[in-house]
Parts: sequence; C-alpha cells; structure tokens
Amino acid sequence: MTSLDQFDFHDRLEESRGPVVVVFVTPGCASCRHWKRFLLDYARTHPGLALYQVNVQQDMALVHEFGVFHLPAVYLYLDGRFHCELQSEARRDRFDAALNEALQAPSQEAP
Repeated sequence: MTSLDQFDFHDRLEESRGPVVVVFVTPGCASCRHWKRFLLDYARTHPGLALYQVNVQQDMALVHEFGVFHLPAVYLYLDGRFHCELQSEARRDRFDAALNEALQAPSQEAP
C-alpha cells in the first residue's frame, strides 16, 4: 500500500485510472491496522484496484481538507477523481457490495 502526503496526494490520484481506495489511518489504531490488512488481502483478488494510505499523524492538512472525524476513513476515487466515501464493514461480502454500489452511483462532490 503506497503512502501519500499533502505534497503528492492530488497529483498521484489525478494520474490514476480505474478504482482507487484511499484509507486514512494512524499507526496506533487497531481498526486501521485491521482495515489495511483487509484491503491488502482484498486487492490480491482484485488486481485492478489500487490502494493508498494517508497517515493522519503526519499529514493534518489532508485530515482537515477531508474533514476526517473517524478512523479509518475510506474514500473511493475513480479515474483520477473523487467518487465517494465508502461505508462498509471490513468483510469481503459487505465491501464487495459497498464498492459495487458506489461504482454504479454518480460521483459525489469532493470534501
């Protein structure tokens, strides 16, 4: 999972094609570690899905930009543009359903 910060976040995501999941995490958060493991495992069976992480302890500018109030926060980008915040349990069946539903819906306004 590639780390992003305020200096490369927008450029890297604008260059991306296909679905991209960005997860905001902190090292001391057990739920964050669980989500990261889950997403890495999920991506192994979905090779078209790119994964990025933002460490909130190192990049408060992005935390403020996105209005992150809970961790982990999971966002979906599609073809270089913000698509939506993903709300799901870290279970394959639930995440599949949430991701497919999000991809079928129109994109939302970026935070």
